[in-house]
Amino acid sequence: MAAIVSYMGPNPWKRTEMAPLCIRLSLLLAAALALVAYLTVPHGVTAARWLAAQDDPVALTDLALDKSFDAGIAHREIEAALAAGDSELAESFVDLARERNIPVDANVGARVAEAGQGSAVAARSVGHFIRGFVSGEPDDLASLAGTATGDLFVFGDARDAVREGVRLARGEEADELILGLACVGLAVTAGTYATFGVGTPARVGLTVVKAARKTGRMGARLSNAVVRAVRESVDAGVLRQGFTRAALVRPTLALRAAREAVKVEKAGGLMHLARDVGRVQSKAGTRAALDGLKLADNPKDVARLARLAEAKGLKTRAVIKLLGRGAIMLTTGVINLAMWLFWALVNLLWLCAAIKRAAERITLHAIRRGKARRAARQAFAPAAAPL
Repeated sequence: MAAIVSYMGPNPWKRTEMAPLCIRLSLLLAAALALVAYLTVPHGVTAARWLAAQDDPVALTDLALDKSFDAGIAHREIEAALAAGDSELAESFVDLARERNIPVDANVGARVAEAGQGSAVAARSVGHFIRGFVSGEPDDLASLAGTATGDLFVFGDARDAVREGVRLARGEEADELILGLACVGLAVTAGTYATFGVGTPARVGLTVVKAARKTGRMGARLSNAVVRAVRESVDAGVLRQGFTRAALVRPTLALRAAREAVKVEKAGGLMHLARDVGRVQSKAGTRAALDGLKLADNPKDVARLARLAEAKGLKTRAVIKLLGRGAIMLTTGVINLAMWLFWALVNLLWLCAAIKRAAERITLHAIRRGKARRAARQAFAPAAAPL
């Protein structure tokens, strides 16, 4: 026995008793970290998906719809749209629900289809076309068609340019944005005729922007951005001088002055905005374009909206109604998402380290026990041999 003690050290049993306690503590720590990982890693994965999609409005929309759009919400929004007489919005929600494999009651679908048909709808569309042509304030496809027709045949832009230009010449308060857009519209209309319709998206986009301004459907920040673009594109001095000299004598000379005041080489930013708005209108409809201009803060937001409209089509209006700015921007705090992702990664690293440490201690304990057993066998072997 003394030989065994001298071989294994002063107290071999102390070492073998302490090893299991270290192992248990390591395993307990690993289990605690695994529980924390189970709670935090899913949030970290979600945060990573949101952060990866922050520059992609289509991906952002899909993530938001996964979280907030279901059969109950679809039914509620469709019924609300029908009650408000907005069959276009109801159809948009029906299409969105079908795209996401959300069941829509057959009776509700039939009511939506019926609401978008009939002689009353046709008569109403004619009335809206005439109102849009005369007033230049569209709120649906028919009235925008009337407004766009008026602008394409110069009537609409000429009306707005003369009205605001005369006010400017008289020293009265004039809407600088409407005046500038009308002037640019006159120049674009001439270019549209010259290029056989190549400039039509920009032409329609200018009409929608002007209509949004008139009807108060453009946000203050976007209005300021458009005003700055208009100031860069239109020479206010030339415009004021032209209207002062010509507006009261010959309106045609005033219109010529309005067209000549446009600095085409500096109108690139405004034309990009107009083309983006035109893309939204052509893919998603007039009301979607007007709703989008109301929530956009700058031209980049409008470009995002155009990308969304190209992907979602007529469903865009339902998306805007449901998500607001969340359809085109990451509304959740980036710092919050980054912190979730950071702590999820840190927790995974700690868990891996704890598992590694526990494995090392178990392996070391097994090796030590094996060595102790072999040493004991070797120490008792001479004693057991016959003399």
